Amino acid sequence: MKIVAIIPARMGSSRFPGKPLTPILGKSMIEHIYRRVSLCEQLHATVIATCDEEIRQAAEDFGAPVVMTSSAHERASDRVAEAAQKLDADLIVMVQGDEPMIYPDMIDAAVEPFLNDDSVGCVNLARRLDSRDDYENPNTIKVVTDRKSNAMYMTRAPVPTLTEEGLADTIALKQVCVIAFTRSELELYTRLEPTPLEQYESIDMLRLMEHGRPVHMVHTDRDTIAVDCPEDVSRVEEMLSHDALAKTY
Repeated sequence: MKIVAIIPARMGSSRFPGKPLTPILGKSMIEHIYRRVSLCEQLHATVIATCDEEIRQAAEDFGAPVVMTSSAHERASDRVAEAAQKLDADLIVMVQGDEPMIYPDMIDAAVEPFLNDDSVGCVNLARRLDSRDDYENPNTIKVVTDRKSNAMYMTRAPVPTLTEEGLADTIALKQVCVIAFTRSELELYTRLEPTPLEQYESIDMLRLMEHGRPVHMVHTDRDTIAVDCPEDVSRVEEMLSHDALAKTY
C-alpha cells in the first residue's frame, strides 16, 4: 500500500490570514508541519497542496514538494483530493496546515485501521477533552461517536452535556485534524454534493456523514494545539520549546 501525506494550506484563512507562514521558533508553521510529518516512516511522500504563490515559494525554499491547486476550494478535503489526482497513492493522509504539534505516530494511528479492514474508507483522529476552555471554544470541533467508534456528529458547539463532575466524568472528544482516506473514498468525497450541516458548521467530515458514509474515529493521547487564531501561537511556541521531536529538525 502506497501512503502519501498531503498538507493543505492557504493564505486566506478568515480567522488568521497568512497563518501557514507564521513564524514559530524560527521556522514557519508550515515548515514545522512538513518536517514532522515527513518523519513518519510509513509515508512514501509528503506534499504541500496550496493555491498561493507565497506558500509555494516558502515550501520550495525549505525543500518541500508542492502541488498547486484551484483557489475555489472551500474545504481542505477538496483541495487534497485535487492534489491527490496528480500523485500515485493508495491511501492519502490529510494533515491540516494548522497542526504544528503533529507527531509521526499520529499518522501511524490513522493508517492502522486500513491495514486490518478493507471496508474502512475514512479515519479521523480524536482526543479526549480535558479543558473547559477548549470544550466551550467554537474553534475546537467536538465529536460524538457510536459504540463502534464511528462519528455520529461533529460540531463547534459544546457537546455532550456535561455531568455534574464536569469533563472528568464526561466523554467529550475533540477532532484532531489528521484524516486518512482511501483513494476511492476521497474521490467520492469530491463527487458528493456539499451538505447543509457541512456548510453551517464548516466541518469537512459532515459531508460524508450526511451522505451516510462512516467516519471511523481513532483515539490519540497526543496533546496537540491547532493554531486557529494569533493567540494560539504563543501556546504552541511554549510547547515546542520543550518538545524533543522539534530538536531533531
